[in-house]
Amino acid sequence: MGRLKLLKQVAAGLARQFGPDCEIVIHDLKTQDLEHSIVYLENGHVSGRQLGDGPSNVVLKALKETHPENLTDRAGYLTRTADGRVLKSSTFYIKDETEELHYILGINYDITKLLTLEAAIHNLTDTDEEKEKEAAPEITHNVNDLLDHLIEESVSLVGKPVALMTKEDKVKAIQFLNDSGAFLITKSGDKVANYFGISKYTLYSYTDVNKEKGEEKK
Repeated sequence: MGRLKLLKQVAAGLARQFGPDCEIVIHDLKTQDLEHSIVYLENGHVSGRQLGDGPSNVVLKALKETHPENLTDRAGYLTRTADGRVLKSSTFYIKDETEELHYILGINYDITKLLTLEAAIHNLTDTDEEKEKEAAPEITHNVNDLLDHLIEESVSLVGKPVALMTKEDKVKAIQFLNDSGAFLITKSGDKVANYFGISKYTLYSYTDVNKEKGEEKK
């Protein structure tokens, strides 16, 4: 059985296993038409993509890698759709025996409703004692993982996904990131602004709002 045929079989099985909220996509990097790299797609409504659409940022970064052997699979990271829904994503690089990259298998599970349900349950079960406990910081291996973790914490603090956040909710999340030192990380402003669906100007205005509130309290 050919590698692509086997991947399609696995993709179809995963889609049946996890249901309509789970998108499975295969990018063919051997084709000469990389602007239409998607050769197989299950539940494309999750991201709004269609068969024959072009590469994602993950694919473009993989194509720019001059040493494909350095590409390693990544599982369970967060991504976001254009309309603000939160996805739990995994990316698998399919190479041949010479480490040449041929295909990318992507899994994107829409967890937006689960996050909303989790927040609602937490509000019911939360106690004063739990609130007083200080959360143990997560140990990360690089600043990118650290920034991802801080963004996840800011969303958890607000208690709802970005798609459902008001301006006040986003200001609260931005304040948490600012207080946590997230903006000391290089180019973090671009990533945070993109994640929350706001411009960098708006991002800075939100941090200014926080400064003004702090001055009023003095």
